[in-house]
Amino acid sequence: MNLAAKNGIGALWKQYNTFVILIVIVIASSIMSNKFFTATNVPVLLRQIAPVGITSMGMLIVVCMGGIDLSVGSIMAVGCVLGAPIINQTGSISFCVAVVLLTGLALGAVSGYFIAFMNIAPFVMTLAMMTIATGISYIYSKARPVQFTDRRFSDFIQNYFFGVPTPVIFMIVICIAAYCVFRYTLMGRMFLAIGSNEESVRLSGISVRKYKFIGYAISGVLSSWCGLMMAGRTNVSSPLVGSGAEMDAIAAVVIGGASLAGGRGSVPNTLMGAIILGIISNIMNLMNIPAYPQNVVKGIIIILAVVIQQFDKKK
Repeated sequence: MNLAAKNGIGALWKQYNTFVILIVIVIASSIMSNKFFTATNVPVLLRQIAPVGITSMGMLIVVCMGGIDLSVGSIMAVGCVLGAPIINQTGSISFCVAVVLLTGLALGAVSGYFIAFMNIAPFVMTLAMMTIATGISYIYSKARPVQFTDRRFSDFIQNYFFGVPTPVIFMIVICIAAYCVFRYTLMGRMFLAIGSNEESVRLSGISVRKYKFIGYAISGVLSSWCGLMMAGRTNVSSPLVGSGAEMDAIAAVVIGGASLAGGRGSVPNTLMGAIILGIISNIMNLMNIPAYPQNVVKGIIIILAVVIQQFDKKK
């Protein structure tokens, strides 16, 4: 095989390796369990994927800028605990949605402000926000789950549109919006440019701080919305929701080929990364594998994804 052919195959693998891995995992899962492709399991799988797919879009933005957001799971918990009490007390779904989204925006914006304008390391700031948001969720809920007495919102989230679960519809819409931002807008190009060479962007007269602030604010909004969706899906507002969600979001982004150093990332590949994680969790549940071994598998997957990235980078 000549050099040109090898380079061509390498380029194709680098571009489509996430898709190839997804196909292999789908085939393997269907062989491992005859319950995988069933009318009962597929909707469950799709509902499991939706929160990871949505939060990973916010994570993709901050990772493309060379940052990280460890607070997504805790902000998700805040969005969840606000859901049932507000709807039960006010009877207004629109008011509840507005409060949840504004709260997520505020928490994400606080992280973005200290990272962008106070030069605090993203890892440190979002770790602090993770702790703060966890405390808020437990204080507000008094560490107790609250059920929806007004079932309109939970019925809406648990419903189907054209045979597709409602959370999946939201995931698709958000992923399309994220794709358009990265593909067709200055903002999306700046997210990638900042991660590639922040100093060059700054010397060009572009406000790096503004885009960093916006990126973390978007991540906060998406996380809080996922928390509200989870409350509707389970019909319970619980502070335990979102535990480990930040790792799932990071894993989806990394599996999708985004560089943790910034400057590289793709919405379709990140979505496929979220689907891969969802399928792995789903097939292990079907095989009655406990939760803790699942965490081990996810950690190994993250390591393998980073190793593949490093290998491709060296080549």
